[in-house]
Amino acid sequence: MAFVKVGALSALPPGSMMEAVVGENSYAICNIGGQLHALDGVCPHAGGPLGQGTLLEGTVMCPWHGYEFDACSGENPDNPMMRVEKIAVKAEGDDILIEAP
Repeated sequence: MAFVKVGALSALPPGSMMEAVVGENSYAICNIGGQLHALDGVCPHAGGPLGQGTLLEGTVMCPWHGYEFDACSGENPDNPMMRVEKIAVKAEGDDILIEAP
């Protein structure tokens, strides 16, 4: 897999989230206190678009049914067996890059 540019760091201030689509895959990119985190963008409950949800205090909330996932670990706080995959992410200058197929 290679790193792919998905956005601009200047457009993702701390405390915000964006959805990124690479090919057929979507991702939730979060800026938590200046640290970037990326998760698979599909909620395992019913396939909701996590990147279109809400980010509140480090928790990503699915817009469809309210399922929550820790932006740093991908775990659901109520059920650690329910999780979304973490994706490698980095910033180079103003570019946000994720490791995507």
